[in-house]
Amino acid sequence: MPYLVLFIFGLAIGSFMNVLALRYTGDKFLFDPKVIGGRSRCPHCKKTLRWLELIPLISFIIQRARCRHCGARIGIQYPIVELLSGLIFVAVPARLLVFFGPGAITPEAFYILSGLWIGALEILLLIAYVDLRLGIVPDELNVLLGVVAIFETIFAAAYLGAERWSSFGAYASLFGLNGNLWLGHLAGAVFGAGFFGLLVLVTRGKGMGIGDVKLGLPLGFLFGWPDILLLYASAFIIGSVAGITLIIFHKGTRKSAVPFVPFLAVGAAFVFFAGLPAVQWYFNLLGM
Repeated sequence: MPYLVLFIFGLAIGSFMNVLALRYTGDKFLFDPKVIGGRSRCPHCKKTLRWLELIPLISFIIQRARCRHCGARIGIQYPIVELLSGLIFVAVPARLLVFFGPGAITPEAFYILSGLWIGALEILLLIAYVDLRLGIVPDELNVLLGVVAIFETIFAAAYLGAERWSSFGAYASLFGLNGNLWLGHLAGAVFGAGFFGLLVLVTRGKGMGIGDVKLGLPLGFLFGWPDILLLYASAFIIGSVAGITLIIFHKGTRKSAVPFVPFLAVGAAFVFFAGLPAVQWYFNLLGM
């Protein structure tokens, strides 16, 4: 029952994220009342939608992905974002229960940690959505992610001790800085922004955008070192596979511009949910 409630609440948040991302134009503050205010309307016939037409997932299925008024198709992004948001609300606490084990942390610590990581992944989902649509990374979302990252670090220092908890587990000691929580997070932030900044300089802005550099700072601080290293490696591998797939199916070329933030968001989810077993598999393969 708690997971069902979390899933339903996550669906509602996903519906709100659709409103934010689709009404945002890039020239105004993302959370401006003029941007997010007002009733929802069909983008085709401009009819005001009733509450029965705005139930996350259910309305999309019942209406067979079409507007009840004009019959225009409803974009598949609506149910996808809602579903991903709902899954985040369910999967984060479930993953933390597995990661720490029963009784390893207090209920208070578990709830706070779950809330912070749910917030971080939801922000990344919204940033990826906006980047796919407009090719930009809103500064306000970067700042918001940075605030969540700082609170996560403060919380970890207070409840989990000075030593960082990492998706690398015991293998994190191989990369150094694992014994100092703040230093590990700061190193992650420096690497997160510095790596993309170097790519911008080398490619003269053709291989990576300044928005990716700015996002790398809070993202690196959130995950810390060496987790940010695994995150970036995962994002580039996933991005390469996606790019090759687009070329094979003639949906793009080698020179096509592809937003990279969605791959960073997928990489972040991979590190959080599957980073530890993936790292354990890799080092076991090396006999370590």
